[in-house]
This record gives sequence, structure tokens and C-alpha cells, in this order.
Amino acid sequence: MLYMVVLGAAIFCAFQALRAKKLILSALWLAGVSALTSATLYALGAHEAAVIELSVGAGLVTVLFVFAISIAGEDAITQPPFLPRPLSVSITVGAIALLAILILPLEDLDVPLSEPSFRVLLWEERNIDLLVQIVLIFAGSLGMLGLLVEDQSRPRATVSPPPEDNTVENATAEEQQT
Repeated sequence: MLYMVVLGAAIFCAFQALRAKKLILSALWLAGVSALTSATLYALGAHEAAVIELSVGAGLVTVLFVFAISIAGEDAITQPPFLPRPLSVSITVGAIALLAILILPLEDLDVPLSEPSFRVLLWEERNIDLLVQIVLIFAGSLGMLGLLVEDQSRPRATVSPPPEDNTVENATAEEQQT
């Protein structure tokens, strides 16, 4: 029952991310989806995957989205959608149907009796995935540092005070001399 509540909340957050008019709100709703996915993974016993999802999905990606939105601005999109609405709905329904077919158990599926534990699967058999996650986190951190650090090689523009208007003072001084 708890999984269904978390799944429903994740679907609600995803739907709100699509409906939000402001990009910053969409990014925050997507962070909610990622956090709920991470909670589901943790409850299912995939602790390492939950930590990676939380750190990358809800943490790093959200920070990058918010930073990019703050730099680029929140201009409204005035172009018509690329795909017509019925086509996009049918593609989405088809993708969900294919996912359901792949997830639902098959009757004549031969499952080996001894499967490796998740820890062995993640840390020993999926080393390349772990390495990619580490590289992505490192690259994102360096990218954020590169964006936040001020460039020291460029000379700063200085604002000089406006020139003084001495014409009135000069005219007054000339009148006094004559």
C-alpha cells in the first residue's frame, strides 16, 4: 500500500511538472519525482541506487536546472508544440503499454535459483555504471564551479564619474572679471 501512495505522489509531481507555467516550478516538481523515486528504491532495499538517485536526480540535476533557468531567464515559449497533441498522447500511451508488457511477469520465464545480491550486482558487476555516475557528479561539480567563479583574466569595466559642467562657473568668473 505504501508503494502505491509513493507511486501516486510521484505521478502527481510529474504531472504538475508538465502543467507548471514557470520553469523553476517544473524543476522543483521534477526534484520531487526524483526524491520519491529514491524513497521507493530505498524501501525496496536498493540503498545504493537510492543514494545515487537522490544525489544526482534530486540534487545535482535540480541545482543545474535552477542555475540554468536563473541565467537564461524564464521567457515564455510562444512557438506552437512540435508534435500535435493526439500524436504525443498516443506515443505516451504506447510507451506505457510497452513498459507494462516488459514489467508484467511472464508464465514460462526461467529464473535462475541463485541470483547475486544487489550489492554484488552494483559494486562488482556494474562497475562501469558506477564510474559513469562518479564522472557525472564530478563534471557537474566542476561545471558549477566554473560558472560560479568570476573570470579573473578579464579586466573589469570601471565606471568613471560624469564630467563636471564648468561652463556656468566659467561664465560667472568671466562676468566678475569684466
